[in-house]
Amino acid sequence: MAGPTVGGVTLGILMLETRFRRFVGDIGNAETWPFPVVYKVVRGATPTNIIRVHDGALLPVFIRAAQELADEGVDGITTTCGFLAFFQAALARACPVPVATSALLQAPMVARTLPRGRRVGILTYDAAALTAPYLEAVGVDPATPVLGLPKGTEFHRAIVEGDTSVPYDVQEREVLAAAAALMDLGDIGAIVCECTNLTPFSATMAERFGVPVFDAVGLVHWFYQGLRPRVFPRR
Repeated sequence: MAGPTVGGVTLGILMLETRFRRFVGDIGNAETWPFPVVYKVVRGATPTNIIRVHDGALLPVFIRAAQELADEGVDGITTTCGFLAFFQAALARACPVPVATSALLQAPMVARTLPRGRRVGILTYDAAALTAPYLEAVGVDPATPVLGLPKGTEFHRAIVEGDTSVPYDVQEREVLAAAAALMDLGDIGAIVCECTNLTPFSATMAERFGVPVFDAVGLVHWFYQGLRPRVFPRR
């Protein structure tokens, strides 16, 4: 975990309270980032209840944690769960620094980049829980195809149970199978991964299915680039 740097730009990351293994490429693994990040675990925000954030019970907890990160000097804030798209407007209003909650923020823009007859498909942790209000909270068309990882998969079980022993290749096979099912819906021109734990497998998905894959890591790099634009030589 890296902390704020003098004269630098630091990103704050709100973490769920979890125990599963986060591979490099996961937003919750500090080795994923080439810039300073500060993690803050939001106590009580678990994989089981985070898919019910629409009841509003966790909003004050997330606002308080985000404000604490801002007080520590971070320049922008993101999260480790795409379902927090539901809190995007509320967190942005409550924080003194910019907030980008979810990879789903990218879906409307991605849809505008696709050729005629092609559409965005969303790959998620739980399709039954990712209902229209979560999509509409960040401007995603509720008719967008959504497909989730089956609850019987090791990927899903490891997150719920906090099992750190599930190998990378097992999870990769399950993610690719889910992505294949999403592609089989037809006319999918790009995949947006809601779940931040899918990002270690994004490159393989793009290679396997020949479509762009947009995820939380891509969102955060875009976000950070705005917080600290590249300096070009004065020539």
